[in-house]
Amino acid sequence: MIQLIMNKKILLLEDDIALNETIVDYFESLNYDISYVYDGNSAIETIYENNFDLLLLDVNVPDINGFEILKSIREEGINTPAIFITSLNSLDNVEDGFNSGCDDYIRKPFALKELKLRVETILRREFFHQKSSLIQISKDIFYETTSNLLKIKEENIQLNNKDAKLLKLFLQNIDKLLSHEEIYSALWEYDEEISQSALRTYIKNLRKYLGKEKIVSIKKFGYRFTTK
Repeated sequence: MIQLIMNKKILLLEDDIALNETIVDYFESLNYDISYVYDGNSAIETIYENNFDLLLLDVNVPDINGFEILKSIREEGINTPAIFITSLNSLDNVEDGFNSGCDDYIRKPFALKELKLRVETILRREFFHQKSSLIQISKDIFYETTSNLLKIKEENIQLNNKDAKLLKLFLQNIDKLLSHEEIYSALWEYDEEISQSALRTYIKNLRKYLGKEKIVSIKKFGYRFTTK
């Protein structure tokens, strides 16, 4: 089975020490980079000092509750996706969670595998909480993330599914060296057969539209997308 792109950074806020350790151990075994805190003040401080790919937030924690934490950072423009993990299970609680800006809500007790699946689903989404779906790639090139339209001067180019997935992956990882395995994980579902030749075709397609210099090939490893 293809694994999700590894080394994603997660922050866990959970004041139950045993559960905190269990979740940390589990996600570390899956090669996630997971940091953990036990109270609201530490969570806010850690969020402002680091860049995370996902937040796992308990609600009833010391100092500041999870709902208030997320509402506060959303107001400050921090759009990191977040999942609440909590024993609060009424519909009002769920509504409060989503109103504060969460992307998912899981009730305790839960199976670790269910949490893993929810995390993977969130991390496969693209461009979290973007205020605009139009991204400028260069002076004359724009990309519309919702319609998968590449706008080059006066021309609109409709990207196919895999080309669009690859471009979004590059735009989320500008100047980062992505291995072949990371790209395979993002482009192909677990029940699809990976194709090296198909990947080369998708790379060729994007280079044709964006310019060969935008996608640098690193022999035997992968590719880097650059805006230079």
